[in-house]
Amino acid sequence: MTALDSAAPVAAPAPPAAARVWRTLRSSRTAVAGLAIVAVHVVIALLAPLLTSYDPVASDASHALLGPSGSHWAGTDQYGRDVLARVLYGGRYALGVSVTATVLTVALGTVVGCAAALRGGWFDDVLGRVLDAVLSIPAVLALLVVVTALGTGWAVIVLAVAVVFVPQVVRVVRGAALAVVPADYVTAARARGEGTWPILRREILPNIVDVVCVEFAMRASWVVLLISSLSFLGFGANPPTPDWGLMVAENRTAITVVPMASIAPIVALATLVIGLNLAADGLSRTWGVDRVREGL
Repeated sequence: MTALDSAAPVAAPAPPAAARVWRTLRSSRTAVAGLAIVAVHVVIALLAPLLTSYDPVASDASHALLGPSGSHWAGTDQYGRDVLARVLYGGRYALGVSVTATVLTVALGTVVGCAAALRGGWFDDVLGRVLDAVLSIPAVLALLVVVTALGTGWAVIVLAVAVVFVPQVVRVVRGAALAVVPADYVTAARARGEGTWPILRREILPNIVDVVCVEFAMRASWVVLLISSLSFLGFGANPPTPDWGLMVAENRTAITVVPMASIAPIVALATLVIGLNLAADGLSRTWGVDRVREGL
């Protein structure tokens, strides 16, 4: 028997990430439905200038409080602005700010959570106490404190969302990373003298990417709701910015006259959140991520 014949069989290489995602989408109708809904929102937001000829911020007092018609499919609000145009353009603000805030939140939370699991010791203990203190503050109250101190604007809102949600992401990612840290390949990397960041990037992150993706989808739905709530309370988008939460706040007093001015943004917000939740549920089931155990 030759040395080649006696050699141990070589393990098949891991499938590419794109192939894994494709198999996930094919096996989960829930994830496909959720991602399709989100994709429709993205396409509508990008094509908003082509889908309507009205300026979403232009007021026309002579056309205020009109019901649905051939010229204004969803009617107009109390300032004479086309409701459909504001809903279409409102998707740009909702998606732009929410995605930016979610990416920043999940990225920071993932790095800190992995570092806490890998380093352990006093760093993990101190971080845990800090997280407990931050998480004891209600999310809306923390957001209002940040916005009141720093003012309004999309950059402040993104920062406020990060302050509220990063501790939650840290806890989820830390819990997933703790199951990977004792693995032999992590121990071998430490024995080779690799630093914290190379170990996080090469050994830990690739093995918890499913948890991070589910967390991103789930967190995005909460961010969308929270940002809309801020706008509804008057601490988010500044008038006349086309924003769904702001639209509901502006038109709630005229809901009996022009109900579509309030219903249309509510439907848009609800469908986006439903799509994100369906995507998170589908991905978690297909990848075997226990959202209850992970704290998602």
